[in-house]
Amino acid sequence: MNFLIQNGGEMLSKKSYQQTGNKLLTILVFTLTLSVMNATIFNIVLPEIALDFHLSFTQVSWITTAYMLIYAIGTVVYGKLADIYKLKNLMTFGLVFLAFGSLIGLIAEVYWMVLSARILQALGAAVIPAAAGIIPVRYFTQENRGRAFGMVAVGLALGRILSPITTSLIVLIVDWRWMFLLPLLTLMLVPFFRKYLDDETNHKGNIDWIGAGLLGGTTALLLLSVTNGNLYLVGCIVLLVLFVVRIRSVSHPFIKAQLFRNKHYSIRLIITFLISGIGFSFIFLTPLLLSEMNSMDSGLIGIVMAPAAIMAALLGRLGGKLADSKGNTFLFYLSSFLLVIGFVLFSSFAGAPAIFVALFLIFGDVGITFIIISLSNSVSRTLPKNQTGVGMGIYQMLNFIAGSVFGAVYGKVVDTGSNIKWNPFNNNVGTPIYSNIYLVLGLLTVSIVLFYYFQFGRKNVSKV
Repeated sequence: MNFLIQNGGEMLSKKSYQQTGNKLLTILVFTLTLSVMNATIFNIVLPEIALDFHLSFTQVSWITTAYMLIYAIGTVVYGKLADIYKLKNLMTFGLVFLAFGSLIGLIAEVYWMVLSARILQALGAAVIPAAAGIIPVRYFTQENRGRAFGMVAVGLALGRILSPITTSLIVLIVDWRWMFLLPLLTLMLVPFFRKYLDDETNHKGNIDWIGAGLLGGTTALLLLSVTNGNLYLVGCIVLLVLFVVRIRSVSHPFIKAQLFRNKHYSIRLIITFLISGIGFSFIFLTPLLLSEMNSMDSGLIGIVMAPAAIMAALLGRLGGKLADSKGNTFLFYLSSFLLVIGFVLFSSFAGAPAIFVALFLIFGDVGITFIIISLSNSVSRTLPKNQTGVGMGIYQMLNFIAGSVFGAVYGKVVDTGSNIKWNPFNNNVGTPIYSNIYLVLGLLTVSIVLFYYFQFGRKNVSKV
């Protein structure tokens, strides 16, 4: 079929358009790497910031909490805006705003300036995950989209690898404020995004800012309720009800109710939330396990976790190619198998020497990378063209929410502890709680696979 796309008055062939997509993908990987680093780079130095400003850890933790709240909500808002306005303009605005926040942070002398800088950064940086969900859909056919999402996974993995290394180097050489310099590198990418993102006018429409506010408030209160009690949860439920009423009653809602009536989309959102939360266990629990059971400091823990992230980055493209050649369902089952192996190993040998933990983690990191590629690709295929931005934005937001919600749950369970060992194969002393958590997560993964199978089965393996 003759595939032609209008771009600034010129007709581009399918091959030419995909070449543009490949260039955009390269730029996007670099942008994602910087974005992930910026989102997580301050975690290690929060105690130092608290000491500098004479604050409690709870107070200073808002540097991370506020950033992630705005980052998650902003992803959906930018996604919706991308369904109406030009993505190149949104990227320009977002990256410039990110740089502006970084400049504020560089000159910050009081805590409110640091916090304001992080909020401004998040307001701009939220455009990046939105673009990461949109560019593979707009610039790659369904037959090649898995490879594109595989490259997105590479960018995410590289950010995870480089973040602790960069933090350590900056703190050793200069003051922690210099970490605000890193996002300024994204300004160099603005001309490339403006050059390669097309000028196609998207669907015209108005933004339902009331609906957007209700969705943002629901998300914020949900995340706050995880660590601050039931009062926030009540507020979350009230705003959620108002949001549902809103999208069902106005002619041009922020998110069309029909989107959630799409069974294939909605079910995959549920699976995404559960899988993302399960996968977050490797990031959240592994440092706790190594610190408590192996008596390791944060520097050594980062070294132990690095090989798994490196393998995820190296194999990300392979995961994308498998999605294209074998189908998303095949990749989903393969990645689930890797996840289950990882959980079984962790549950059976929790407390083992660190070198074994590094090996176990490879199964988990590669498994979660592959499964996110599979879900990203399959979710994108369920969306109508005029709802691609907001649909992928919701998908990306759920990844962030899942990490926060499940992370809080893991923390509370670890604090509670356990004297009962559920896995008879674990013979290490003092590790029942970690062994039990990993065992439950393995069983939950198997349950999700069965749910997926009964919903989608083996039909159209290459299509879903």
